[in-house]
Amino acid sequence: MNVLVTGGAGFIGANLIRRLLTGGHEVRVLDDLSTGTLSNLEGLPVTLVVGSVCDREVVDQTVEGVDAVVHLAARGSVQRSIDDPISTNDVNSTGTLNVLQAARSFDAHVVFASSSSVYGANREVPRREGMWARPLSPYGASKLAAESYSLAYREVFGLDVLVLRFFNVYGPLQRHDHEYAAVIPRFIWRAMNGQEMIVEGDGDQTRDFTHVGSVVDVIEESLRMRLTWPSPVNLAFGDRITINGLAREIEQAVGHVVPRVHSPARRGDVRDSQNDPALLRELFPGLEPIGIREGIASVVAWMNGERPTAQREPDVTGET
Repeated sequence: MNVLVTGGAGFIGANLIRRLLTGGHEVRVLDDLSTGTLSNLEGLPVTLVVGSVCDREVVDQTVEGVDAVVHLAARGSVQRSIDDPISTNDVNSTGTLNVLQAARSFDAHVVFASSSSVYGANREVPRREGMWARPLSPYGASKLAAESYSLAYREVFGLDVLVLRFFNVYGPLQRHDHEYAAVIPRFIWRAMNGQEMIVEGDGDQTRDFTHVGSVVDVIEESLRMRLTWPSPVNLAFGDRITINGLAREIEQAVGHVVPRVHSPARRGDVRDSQNDPALLRELFPGLEPIGIREGIASVVAWMNGERPTAQREPDVTGET
């Protein structure tokens, strides 16, 4: 199978690409390198097109000839969307529309990465796919718009589309060193380097963290089946933990107590997040998730230098 991974230089994409290559698939990557890095693809036999999903011509050229598109490219982070909502919409909403239109033209299967942020003001937990959604941030709104486009293309044009709502994905290759870094790599890096963990709010907010290995399992199986579904599918396993509890798990993983300081809670942040995995388990029976303790250990090991093995430099085309 020939697969295009948009945003493939990001940490989810880079983990997925390694799995696809191991399975004998050909992989093409479209990434503007705004958050992804070339080092994530170092040594991998992929064709990398440096460009944006906002560029319709580049998207059309990159989608042509592939069997499937895993659309991971996005302008992430709730806070970044508050700081710059227009750019968030351009990439997440319009960029997704460009991918869908190209996939329709070339009959490619699309797996689209949405977010649990779409639930927003709906406080009910656990989350179920049929619940109402009302985003609290431009990021969540842009993902909900992209979901709607994806399912509309499925309904009107018969495009094979699967919408997966990710819940707090973490794992090896995830960056800790930028302004909008996610909590797990940020906590682990600081714990391993003698710095205190900075907890936003009281730390009792909960998250249903999902290891990237489990996400890759679902995407790989979706591609194999060319799975399409008439509604979004939540991708998390219902094992929520407080941020304070996460900090304690990280302390156990690194083997020492780590001081914590508290900062103000973030605007637009969801207080509690947990999935009901009933539909996920129906579609992917037998799937066993990677637990939080094992997952944290994998990130600690990676940060200690146990990085993926390189093979060769990617071919780079279409630089902008």
